[in-house]
Amino acid sequence: MTASGRRALVTGITGQDGSFLAEQLLADGFEVHGLVRGGGRGELGNVAHLRDRIAFVDGDLLRPDTLRTALSELRPDELYHLAAPSFVPDSWREPARFAAAIVGATATLLEAVRDLSPGTRFLFAGSGEMFGEAADSPQTEATACLPRNPYATAKLAAHLLVGELREHAGLFACSAIMYNHESERRPPNFVSRKITRAAAAIKLGLERELVLGDTEAIRDWSFAGDAVAGCSLMLRRQEPADYILASGIGRTVRELLEAAFGHVGLDPDAFVRVDAALVRAPEATPRVGDPSRARTELGWLPSLSFEALVGRMVEADLRELGRSGNRRGEVPFAP
Repeated sequence: MTASGRRALVTGITGQDGSFLAEQLLADGFEVHGLVRGGGRGELGNVAHLRDRIAFVDGDLLRPDTLRTALSELRPDELYHLAAPSFVPDSWREPARFAAAIVGATATLLEAVRDLSPGTRFLFAGSGEMFGEAADSPQTEATACLPRNPYATAKLAAHLLVGELREHAGLFACSAIMYNHESERRPPNFVSRKITRAAAAIKLGLERELVLGDTEAIRDWSFAGDAVAGCSLMLRRQEPADYILASGIGRTVRELLEAAFGHVGLDPDAFVRVDAALVRAPEATPRVGDPSRARTELGWLPSLSFEALVGRMVEADLRELGRSGNRRGEVPFAP
């Protein structure tokens, strides 16, 4: 144990959120354990730089025995369940896998906490996707959910399980209802990173065009590091509760384009093409979260503005692509 005597277990530690959380927990003096397939012997993704500071335990969301074993052996003070398949379009192709990995794994972990480590404080990474076609925007913790895809349905089911085990088993269990939260560690198949990477690549002369779907779609974007800071605040309250972690401001994909391309002095209209085949049906209700409860009860405030977040992502992509050795000559800054 560390001097603080506190131990945390993080599922999904190699991902964007897990890496920011691991850094934060280490700074807070926690002994940090990450649940990964193979026990950390393979690729460590976003926590490769923390390899010598984190202990890894073998675990797989689709193997309940490994989850129970990890809980039995570690009995952590705090358990952050971040792991889940997260690319929404894939949930239409594999609804059974998404349900097993999201609902099944969450149920297994909650059951293991109840049976093996009842003193563990548990946090589930929920999603604003679960609100779907909700009647209200912005959404609050009390807004009725009408999910629109298998991923959102699975997240809602797991969110409800957290509340039920909190009420009926007395667990300290919370759902962090997170909206779109981004960083330079976001995989490039997500639209936010696709845009910032394209802006950097076009600026460096590596690409000439970005093809997108609906640029008027609205999302609530915030910084991933701020989102996981809110998760920690949730587990250190006196009583467990669910909170929306969001910026509270809806922005269009067009606004993200303008911020990213503007950061490198380019006009997106000169490089972005909309492909009608990629445009989905418009959403009846803008998916925007109301963070008032988190700000009032947790004192949670963002550290990065939208513009600063986009700039940070573009700068990271410029550095990464600039190291590739494939520069063919930069696109000049727009007048």
